[in-house]
Amino acid sequence: MLRQGLTAALGFVFLATAAFDAKAEGPTDVAPTGTLRVAVAVGPAASAFWTTRDPSSGKPRGVTVELAKAAADRLHVPLQLVEYQSSDEIAAASSKDVWDLSFMPADVKREAFVDQGPAYVAYMSGYLVRAGSDIRTVADVDRVGMRVGCIEGTSTSRTVEKSIKQAKLTKFAKPEEAAALIGKGELDALAMGMGALEDLSRKLPGTKVLDEVIQSTGVVVVVPKGKAAAKVWAAHFLDEAKADGTVRRALDGNGFTRDKVAP
Repeated sequence: MLRQGLTAALGFVFLATAAFDAKAEGPTDVAPTGTLRVAVAVGPAASAFWTTRDPSSGKPRGVTVELAKAAADRLHVPLQLVEYQSSDEIAAASSKDVWDLSFMPADVKREAFVDQGPAYVAYMSGYLVRAGSDIRTVADVDRVGMRVGCIEGTSTSRTVEKSIKQAKLTKFAKPEEAAALIGKGELDALAMGMGALEDLSRKLPGTKVLDEVIQSTGVVVVVPKGKAAAKVWAAHFLDEAKADGTVRRALDGNGFTRDKVAP
């Protein structure tokens, strides 16, 4: 009798533990369709946040893609990348049940649409200036006659919009269009994340990234608003990814060896 009672108790403990583990690590709450749908922003230059297109396959590649793969592997489910042109586009689509997980610079405005978790890297924004420009400092950017660009739907664009008083500011829906114009010398300065600007500068001879930072925040993991269990899982996943070297490898593998993993 005692043995039967002990066996039953152990069986209950095993089932309860299995149920807890399944809830904590299973895909149901995080990827309810059976596929982890990760939203990524695709642009003309890579950063710790922005992805670019692989020239051979045409598919997005970058730091967030590597983190997306790691998340899908952790859940043991297939991965689907859902492409957007900015963080605000990703946030705006959060209520449409088209993505489960994403990464973006932390921003107060987006808190109405997404639940933000921990950061995996610091994200600093600045200016790229056209070839032959006399701009040397951030103060030089805001002058009459200056043509300044930023990417619509980004936290950087909101920072620039508040600071520009005299220059002409244009917000571009497509990052590729802004990159093309500064390459042609038809924009005097372009505001984006520093990593993307450095990548863009290497592709556009004569352009230069200013040293001064105009905005600093962290790139965080996010889930659609109200997905409490998914938020807990995402935070746990990212903390583990930072601790076990996954984030470091994703940064290094994409050329961002100087970027520091967030604590």
